[in-house]
Amino acid sequence: MDVSKNSVSKEIDHASPQTRCSSGELAAASPHPLISPAILARGLLLLVLAAAIYFFHGFLVPVLAALVIAFASWPIYRKLRAALGGRDTLSAAFAIILILAFLIVPIVLAGSYASNEIRDSYAWLMQINRDGAAAPVQLRTVPFAGAWIEEQWNRYLGHPGGIGEVVQLLSGDNIGNVYRGVLAAGAGIFGFALNILFMMIALLFLYRDGDRLVAKVETIGHHLFPQRWKRVSRVIPATIASTVTGMTLIAFGEGIVLGVAYWFAGAPSPATLGVITGIMALIPGGAPLCFTLVSIYLTVSGSPVAGVALLSWGSIELFVVDKTIRPKLVGGPIELPFLPTFFGLVGGIKTMGFLGLFLGPVLMALLFAIWREWTSSMERS
Repeated sequence: MDVSKNSVSKEIDHASPQTRCSSGELAAASPHPLISPAILARGLLLLVLAAAIYFFHGFLVPVLAALVIAFASWPIYRKLRAALGGRDTLSAAFAIILILAFLIVPIVLAGSYASNEIRDSYAWLMQINRDGAAAPVQLRTVPFAGAWIEEQWNRYLGHPGGIGEVVQLLSGDNIGNVYRGVLAAGAGIFGFALNILFMMIALLFLYRDGDRLVAKVETIGHHLFPQRWKRVSRVIPATIASTVTGMTLIAFGEGIVLGVAYWFAGAPSPATLGVITGIMALIPGGAPLCFTLVSIYLTVSGSPVAGVALLSWGSIELFVVDKTIRPKLVGGPIELPFLPTFFGLVGGIKTMGFLGLFLGPVLMALLFAIWREWTSSMERS
């Protein structure tokens, strides 16, 4: 056995170089993978990110809104957390309760007032439908159209049962459109409520884990943008906070100033009109529409001097706010001009609804901040 093993080993040692070369060529000719492991890993990562965006794009608006609120309210939240002994979960829950109270209390008050107004208006319409009535004075005194409005009122609504006949005529021909409109309104309200719920959930976790999230973002930012991240990371929070705070303060101030003007002009329910004007001031053209309608009402009600004075005062106040105060407050350190602010508001409302009132100007301010940072760095270099 030993002799045979030695003979085999000698035969292998004395194999021809061609045989050894052919075996090496076969090993070298083994096929390489078509896709490297690094490229495959990156492709899988992009695929996972695309799937995540596809499945969770419906939560983009609530999460962005939660981020904006967290940025704007973070200094106040830090004081609240310090007062509660640094307990993150308790502080986050307490902050969410305060925000809900801030949102729910005005909604409840407005809903209560609206329900009372609707009930009174319904009772008035039922009385007119039962007994009939002449056209109101406000309609008869409308310039250039008062006589025609009074004639149409007397023809269709002035006699007993007139309102019921008109409602039956309109609903009978358009019952399908009315039904679809009610369904669309209900779906819109339900979707808005879901967005608010998801926003509050995201905001709770942002408050609780905000410090850890900021630390990770700082690490990634310094790795990706080592020379610009320090400045950009300071400008972005200041821009978001000042934009949200500035828009809120402007709307609040316009509501108070124009509410006082309504009271001086003798408009009915000046406090309610002031609240409505403050809310509408968040929307481009909302405040001018409000005081213009009130001015028209005063004019056709027999107070043309008060109507013209209110229109003049509102126009002057709007000009001063849009040209001096709004560019200083909205955008913060970058002082966002009027036109980008307007485009941000309109684009935000068009794409994101009510939440776009804040998200649109914030995104526009961030674009301006990044643009100025890049241009200033290029000029220095």
